[in-house]
Amino acid sequence: MRTLWLITGMLSFAAGAVGLVLPVLPTVPFMILAAFAFARANPKWEAWLVNHAVFGPHIRAWRERRAISLYGKWAGVLALIASAAVGFWLLDGWLQYIPAAVAVVSGSFIVTRPTA
Repeated sequence: MRTLWLITGMLSFAAGAVGLVLPVLPTVPFMILAAFAFARANPKWEAWLVNHAVFGPHIRAWRERRAISLYGKWAGVLALIASAAVGFWLLDGWLQYIPAAVAVVSGSFIVTRPTA
């Protein structure tokens, strides 16, 4: 099981690293998942990630208060609106409403979290 957590942590960290250069891929949620997985597989890597100058504050805010930064909230909601608009434009019939429904549910979750 430890190997599975280690692989999950490494894949999440890699996805977060890609998110640093691709604006459509979020970084912090993947780093939070990586820290969660590393806590079960490699506490040394988890400690490094939690104490990291850039990612650490976001991870700690999520762990302690389930809080998201104001910038993170804005970025998340704007990305959801953009994806819902693209879905509405590209899809036909009732499929147009699926991205909007996902955006409403996800956006509601993001907005109702405490602000870090």
